[in-house]
Amino acid sequence: MLKSLEGYFEFTRLGTNWRTEILAGITTFVTMAYIVLVNPAILAAAGMPLAAVTAATCLSAAFGSILMGVVARYPIALAPGMGLNAYFAYAVCIKMHVPWQTALGAVFLSGVIFLALTAVGIRQMILHAIPHELYAAVASGIGLFIAFIGFRNAGLVVSDPNTMVSLGNLRNPSTALAMLGLLLMVALQIRKVKGGILIGVVAITAIAWAMGLTHWAPSSGGFSSLASTALKLDIRGALNKGFLEIIFVFFFVDLFDNLGTLVGVAKRAGMIGPDNNIPRLNKILFADATATVFGSMTGTSTVTSYVESTAGVAAGGRSGVTAIVTGLLFLLAIGAAPFVGIVPAAATAPALILVGSMMLTTVSEISWHDPLVAVPAFLTLVLIPFTCSIANGLGFGVIAWAALHLVAGKLSRRDWLLYVLAVLFLIRFIYLGTS
Repeated sequence: MLKSLEGYFEFTRLGTNWRTEILAGITTFVTMAYIVLVNPAILAAAGMPLAAVTAATCLSAAFGSILMGVVARYPIALAPGMGLNAYFAYAVCIKMHVPWQTALGAVFLSGVIFLALTAVGIRQMILHAIPHELYAAVASGIGLFIAFIGFRNAGLVVSDPNTMVSLGNLRNPSTALAMLGLLLMVALQIRKVKGGILIGVVAITAIAWAMGLTHWAPSSGGFSSLASTALKLDIRGALNKGFLEIIFVFFFVDLFDNLGTLVGVAKRAGMIGPDNNIPRLNKILFADATATVFGSMTGTSTVTSYVESTAGVAAGGRSGVTAIVTGLLFLLAIGAAPFVGIVPAAATAPALILVGSMMLTTVSEISWHDPLVAVPAFLTLVLIPFTCSIANGLGFGVIAWAALHLVAGKLSRRDWLLYVLAVLFLIRFIYLGTS
């Protein structure tokens, strides 16, 4: 049985084993477990029941991650996306006064559109239309993005009204502990210890608890709470003309956030072939779209691939088993959701910083001496962390690539879809600028 599973997940070709994959799955879960606390808090602002959204967050993450692992066989975990959940709660429900049931209907419809575009091959065409140099820039940009999140969570970088950001208080016990965690994880990486990131997270969590630096209190929840949100979506209301732009935003932002994350994780794991194609791409996109539809039915905003999957990849995860383990842990978290807060930010922040540094290796694939390549790649790389959006960075990169090649007289008919994407991105930015 195990041998047949190892064959299905291609353990020999990928150079992995059960221990490595399980540790990688645990690492991914620990790194992204914050979503179990953060997503419900955001959606509760829209009037959604907190306990129900917590259960829906765990269940949709479990479903999406397991589906990705079984069908697509990639170490990519899924969960309700940050950014889109804020748009759902604050822009749609609060600012536009849209009931959360109708907003869930819009998420459902965007997922159905995803499935339709995947079935006819349009999403695949979009991915293939993006130059491979921008792939490398996206991967490095995501690295800077998650490293910045790690620095903020560690308290090493703080807001400053004069300089925007500044150095935090290094004498803060949590900040000092996060730096100790980074040192420990790097030391384990140097010694090639398998699961070094997870070991570091567990060790710093234990020290934080011993020092009294964590503040955690259990709360209620569980499968039974799902009754408040499951199948409560209003699809008919979302089909009204006034909600078409909401559906479009859910669809458009998730499309490029997902493609950007997919490229970044696949690039870090060495899964993009020399022809710049991603094996089993159809199955990856199918899993992502299906997870969004499922998530809306359980009661949460758009489900998408997570950049924190790179933590599991950095820990050695290469097959779908990593994603399956992460999904199973999210499933267990439905009953243990009150205990997820046991891991402090000081323990997960160094993991994000370390993984971010590892992802910068792709910058060497960019031809920095050629302005036609360097400028779009630079815009992609820096605007991902500066705007906290993968879609924004990729959008500026695609627009710059198309504009510069057009000015240089290097327009090619085979690049027609790239120019269509550039126009769509431009329309998106104009829309965001007037909203």
